[in-house]
Amino acid sequence: MLIPMLACGAIITAVQQPQLFSDDDKRVTMTYWSDPQRYRIVPPTDFRAKGLWQVRLTVEGSTWLWNFNRARGVSMKPTSDSEGHEERDKVWDAWIDAKVNYDRWVAGQVAAGANAIVVGNPPTVADTSVPVDRPQIPGPMPADMLAFVQQSWTSTVGLNQTINPPPGPPPIFAEAVVPMEYRIKFEDAEISYQDNCMRRAKYPYYRFDEGVLSAGKAVRTMPEKDLDKLIQMAGVSPSEARVMKAVSILEGGFDSVNTYDTGYVSVGFIQFATLKDGAGSLGQLLLNYKQTNPDEFQRDFRKYGIDVTPLGVLSCLDWQTGAEVQGGDANKQIIKDKRLIAVFQRAGQKSSLFNAAQIRIAKNQYYPANDTINIGLAGVSFTGKVTDFIKSEAGMATLMDRKVNTGKIDVLIPVLQKTALTHSVKSFADFAKYERQIIEAVKYRRDYLKDQTLSQPS
Repeated sequence: MLIPMLACGAIITAVQQPQLFSDDDKRVTMTYWSDPQRYRIVPPTDFRAKGLWQVRLTVEGSTWLWNFNRARGVSMKPTSDSEGHEERDKVWDAWIDAKVNYDRWVAGQVAAGANAIVVGNPPTVADTSVPVDRPQIPGPMPADMLAFVQQSWTSTVGLNQTINPPPGPPPIFAEAVVPMEYRIKFEDAEISYQDNCMRRAKYPYYRFDEGVLSAGKAVRTMPEKDLDKLIQMAGVSPSEARVMKAVSILEGGFDSVNTYDTGYVSVGFIQFATLKDGAGSLGQLLLNYKQTNPDEFQRDFRKYGIDVTPLGVLSCLDWQTGAEVQGGDANKQIIKDKRLIAVFQRAGQKSSLFNAAQIRIAKNQYYPANDTINIGLAGVSFTGKVTDFIKSEAGMATLMDRKVNTGKIDVLIPVLQKTALTHSVKSFADFAKYERQIIEAVKYRRDYLKDQTLSQPS
């Protein structure tokens, strides 16, 4: 999941955005999508193997896990479940695990009963995340946990503090659903998706059950010459390219798309996202592509009903009415109408210029080399750039991975402060001597110090 740059957020909400599609534009798009062969909704092709009804994490349960973990100060990662570090958390996490397990068993029983009535035969592929035998009922919530979830909590962003409502009691964490398959046919591509995406039982980022996911073609599987050509088109150096290749492996391909999680609409090899305002880094990517290659943008996006305002706010059409919606409403339309997210995936499959734009914007927004770091120590202020002390590609990849997924690298500040005290550092350049231990302290989702394709700290 990509966390985009937040600039212009206040402007986006305060300024009335212009309408971008003329009536003639709308007629072209509505005529194109009116062909019934271009969009079909059917049961998944594998429903006899997996069951028509299947068990999924609930959006409400996922959201509660997010709020609960934030309230108790537990950090979360997309790739693994989170556990608290205080003594109380062991008991709390055990109760949550028991409830999740029981809820999944109940949902599994509902799914099995429905499949027996409608499909007849049980699924041939078992969902191993659903208990076969009835688990023990979790029992009452621990008293201190019950008191905790009824209290408001404070979050801090920069110098701003926000008082948030209590997490409240946990909802049901699992339900039986019927995933549906969506088939979109362009003149030069056919794309399909399933909604009700399967996520881990305690995944805290799941927000839209009608959202979809496609990892696309991973960057690492592309022919080297094709990728090198895109890199050259984007104006990226060989060293920067190695770092970006390493980070992109975690996110998918140029044609990857995701509309089910906290990024709202996420696209591309490092998941450029709109977030709730319908703008973000994906809006900046589209704006750059539109300004740099207007004819190709018309061919790849406007023709199908997607545009972007001069402020980088997404705009799209409801093909049935011709209504144009922007920002957060465009998010909703793209999540709802799978034709629209397929437009992004088709562009990633067919347009080298769009893919080069992805690389260019990724470097501009997320490559951390020139980021300024300020630390205070014993009344003395140190200021420098990442390149003053991060000399290796492995170090740069570690920080870029954090910046792509959290929007910041301020985790460096306490690490640098501790390093300065331990080793009597006098300048930012001195930190370069301790690059390896600094990188070890700020690792996020992957250990790039073990990646032999990247240069390593000396």
